[in-house]
Amino acid sequence: MKQLLLDIAPSSPPTLDNFVPGRNLELLQTLDNILGGQEQERFVYLWGGKGCGKSHLLQAVVEAYTQNKLNAAYIECGITRNINAEFSAISEIDCLTVDDVDHLNASAQIGLFNLYNHLRDEGHALMLVSGSTAPAQLILRKDLVTRLGWGLVYQVHELSDDEKIRAMKSHAASRGFDLPQDVCDYLLQHVQRDLPSLMVTLDALDLYSLTDQRQITISMLRELLPAIS
Repeated sequence: MKQLLLDIAPSSPPTLDNFVPGRNLELLQTLDNILGGQEQERFVYLWGGKGCGKSHLLQAVVEAYTQNKLNAAYIECGITRNINAEFSAISEIDCLTVDDVDHLNASAQIGLFNLYNHLRDEGHALMLVSGSTAPAQLILRKDLVTRLGWGLVYQVHELSDDEKIRAMKSHAASRGFDLPQDVCDYLLQHVQRDLPSLMVTLDALDLYSLTDQRQITISMLRELLPAIS
């Protein structure tokens, strides 16, 4: 079964269109306005808990810039590597997104501070940064915290259970199958509750169902979960 599940087609890249907004409609509209040129603010800070969709939004903005043949970069601070070197290497860019800024070490914080000032002086690039808390609560250099709070600041709200269920059923319908309510409830109780994890499980469940030519049920889901956990 595991080999079969490895063949699952990669999910579509994150976009603003496939982001489920929930209580984040104003934020989504703001990002749409920035991409469309109706919003002039070039510095945006997003904060919220794990699984709320911050990474999706950052990657979606980079995808939009890339599709328009513009130079954009996504830097994930939670990955161990020489991030300060990446900051230092950036000179000309149209869009920079920095995810999980809380994880920056002292050297990388200086690098981001200098890069922020460079992009601000340079005058046209969009800088989109995310963290787990509001800027004032970040345990980072005070001068960097001040910079991060200068632009637009939005909390990214996690979807409610009802919103996650609607999103799962919509995703299932887009793949051509009906998702029973009891399977949705079981997923929320026994799988990581962030939407990307739920969607990956649904894709695996769909493939398993098609391969075995069986209807999707809780019993099938129970069979599947040990193979993908």
